[in-house]
Amino acid sequence: MVTFELNGQIKSFHIDQGEFLIDTLRRHHVVSPRRGCDTTSCGVCTVLIDDQPMPSCALLTARVNDKKVTTVEGIADFAAELSAYFGKEGADQCGFCNPGIALSVYAMAQTEENIDDDTIRHYLVGHLCRCSGYVSQTKAIKAFLEGRK
Repeated sequence: MVTFELNGQIKSFHIDQGEFLIDTLRRHHVVSPRRGCDTTSCGVCTVLIDDQPMPSCALLTARVNDKKVTTVEGIADFAAELSAYFGKEGADQCGFCNPGIALSVYAMAQTEENIDDDTIRHYLVGHLCRCSGYVSQTKAIKAFLEGRK
């Protein structure tokens, strides 16, 4: 049994030994963390653990006991607003990478004061997007953050 805060609510789950967080979440109908590479190199399984982006495909569920876990369902309004900016910039093509990117942008917005292109690139490291080339995503993120000021 593991207990943690999931998107603002305390949850307890029975888990199997060696179970990864992505599997626990998806088994309990939290579907935004997606399975992509299973090697921590694509970012589609990203969740926030105590407000820090982490790949859930390589994180044992037992390690999040008594921690705060946030998925894109927990930042739905933020993610929807960011998504609108992605659409305006043409950065939202297939959308497979968007939940993980939204969580990383959320973490960046919570911790960084002066966000420039280098800061955005730093937070996007580990997010593989085969559609965009990241230029339109960077423009959308900058416009989104400016719009939030």
